[in-house]
Amino acid sequence: MAIPSRVVERLAAGLKRFQPILTSAKSRDVNESDTSLIVTDMLAEIFGYDKYSEVTRELCIRGTYCDLATRIDGKFQMIIEVKAIGLELKEAHVKQAVDYAANQGIEWVALTNGHVWRVFRVIFAKPIDAELVVEIDLLQLVPKNSADLESLYLLTRESMLKSGLYAFHDHRQATNKFYLAAVLLSDPVIDTIRRELRRLSDAKLEPEELREALLQEVLKREVLEGEKADAARKKVVKAANKMLRIRKEREEQEPAAAEVTSPGPGSEIPLKTAE
Repeated sequence: MAIPSRVVERLAAGLKRFQPILTSAKSRDVNESDTSLIVTDMLAEIFGYDKYSEVTRELCIRGTYCDLATRIDGKFQMIIEVKAIGLELKEAHVKQAVDYAANQGIEWVALTNGHVWRVFRVIFAKPIDAELVVEIDLLQLVPKNSADLESLYLLTRESMLKSGLYAFHDHRQATNKFYLAAVLLSDPVIDTIRRELRRLSDAKLEPEELREALLQEVLKREVLEGEKADAARKKVVKAANKMLRIRKEREEQEPAAAEVTSPGPGSEIPLKTAE
């Protein structure tokens, strides 16, 4: 991941400045309001937001104000639910923020106690859900470690402008075990495996015979059952259907193009005469 040098410098400097502040606040067990003040300063000094115009407590949803929200060019990017620094973060803490975000069409929600940040992507389904995309503990990061800075970069203003969180989420989805299992069992991959097995051993397996062998002998049950496995299969099928539709449309357009460019019946074709 290419991070601008000026951003790298800001992230490293921000970590060095705020790690002692967070450690001190945690030892004193400061309350939620004081933690929120620290988080606001971090949004500016580490993550690059203008805290006067791009960080707000004024986002009112259903008569209630959220803890914090970020916005760029007037568009809200993320709702941030802040808890006291000494509080252990739990799934229940993020539910209200997810409901707020879904109500406003905001795709990202962060839950933080100052040093631990959990970022969720809102899933606009019925019921509304959220998927954990990244979790960072700022007290465990090393300012000179490039991998740590890359993780921190995901939450920055610059990353939001370049859809960095979206790209990271897509990469995680493409490499998770449920998605890989669904892809492995898809028709195009089954056909490819059949051809390779035939090339190596002259084995002639039927598609369903090969799929059953993968199900029973290769893949673990945990990647085949449950909501996440079902969601992965649906995504693979949806992508495959989309590609088939595009291919069909292209094939239908090609004959039409050929009819336009080829001479029709009775058309005269100029002959090349000898000079």
